Amino acid sequence: MSETQTISIDDFLKVDIRVGTIVDAQDFPEAKKPAIKLFIDFGDKLGIKKTSAQITGHYNKDTLIGRQVAAVVNFPPRQIGPFMSEVLTLGFSDEDGKIILIRPDQHVPNGERLH
Repeated sequence: MSETQTISIDDFLKVDIRVGTIVDAQDFPEAKKPAIKLFIDFGDKLGIKKTSAQITGHYNKDTLIGRQVAAVVNFPPRQIGPFMSEVLTLGFSDEDGKIILIRPDQHVPNGERLH
């Protein structure tokens, strides 16, 4: 087990984690590692944001549309090959290192912030 750094509640509150619904998912063959382009609706205030996610171990583009996910929405955009990623979708690694997405166990309005 690795050590973690202690942070303050103020540090945590700087990270803006919101829920959104995947409205489109596309193959991303140009990515260095297998990935899927996600287009996530974060509601009226934030709109639709895009990201690249290395989640092909458990997901394919056809099963993702309509799924709610959690993402960090206040990182600066990041260029990933020819694609500009605007948010960081969150997940955990399974025993094999494949990502499992974080999602609420009940429907939450798009754009709601993690408490």
